[in-house]
Amino acid sequence: MAVDPHVSRLLEKLAALGSRSAVLTVEERRHALEHLLSFAGLQEPVGRVEERRLPGPAGPLRARVYTPADARSPVLPPLLYFHGGGLVAGGLDTHDGIARSLANASGCRLISLDYRLAPEHPFPAAIEDGCAALAWVGAHASELRVDPDRLVVGGDSAGATLAAVICQMRAPSEARPLLQFLLCPILDVAAETDSRRDFGEGYLLDRGTLDHDVRHYLLPGADLADPRISPLRARQVAGLPPACIHTAELDPVRDEGRAYAERLQSAGVRTLYRDHSGMIHLFYGLGSLIPYAAAAYRMMGADIRSMLG
Repeated sequence: MAVDPHVSRLLEKLAALGSRSAVLTVEERRHALEHLLSFAGLQEPVGRVEERRLPGPAGPLRARVYTPADARSPVLPPLLYFHGGGLVAGGLDTHDGIARSLANASGCRLISLDYRLAPEHPFPAAIEDGCAALAWVGAHASELRVDPDRLVVGGDSAGATLAAVICQMRAPSEARPLLQFLLCPILDVAAETDSRRDFGEGYLLDRGTLDHDVRHYLLPGADLADPRISPLRARQVAGLPPACIHTAELDPVRDEGRAYAERLQSAGVRTLYRDHSGMIHLFYGLGSLIPYAAAAYRMMGADIRSMLG
C-alpha cells in the first residue's frame, strides 16, 4: 500500500488538527463538509447550468442540470446524481465542482438533486425523493433534452447508497436505469470489514463520522440489515442495471464497494470495478489538494461512456 504523497500531506495536517468527528453536532458536520469541499479547486466550465424545481413527495425539490462543455448532440444521456454527505450534510453547492467535472467527463447531462436531509427528514425521506426524481426525469426527458433509454443513476458516498437502493427498488412502471454509477459507496452500515478496521481512523472518513451520520439518519430501532439502508444485504441482485463502481484504496468503506461488485458479477450483472490506489474517501472532491482527482474523473468518464456504448 503506497499512499499518494499529496494524500499523505493532507492526512498529516488533519492529524495535527485532531479529530472531533465523534462529538460533532449536525451543523458542525455540515460546515465541516462545506469547508472540506472548498478545496475542490477551480470550477470546470460547463456548457450550461440550469436551476429546476421538481415535485417531491413532501413538496418541491431543487435540482441543478449541467450540460457538458463538449456536448456534441442536443440530446444526451441523463445522469441523475445524488451528492454525498452521510445523508445529513451536503447539497447542490457543496458538490457543484464534482457535478461539473463528472458531467464533462461522462458526456452526460447531469441532474443533481437536492434531496431532503436528516435529522430533519430521517429515513426514508431521501429515498422517496430519489424515486420521485427518477420518475420525473423519465417523464420529462424531452424537456430536459435527454435520452431516457440511456439513463444513469449515480452518486458519491452516501449518495451512492441512494443510487444503489433506488436501482434495487425501481418499480416496473418507472424509468429503467441503463447504468448505476457508484463512487466510494457506503453499502452496509453495520459492516465489520478489513477496510473499516484498517482505515477507520486517520484516513479522513472515520468511524466517528460514519456512526454520527447513521445515528442521525435512522430512527431508533431501525433494522440495519434493511436493504434500503444497507443495499449490499439485498437478498437478490440479479437483473439489476449494469454497474460502474469506483472505490478508494484507503477508504474504510472500500470493501463494501468491492463486495457489491463481486455480488453483481456473480449474479450475471455486467459490472466494471476500479479501485484508486493510494486514495482516500472524497479524494475526488479535493482537486486543489490531490491533483490525481483530475485523472480519476477522466477514468470515471471513460468508464461511463464505455458502458453506455
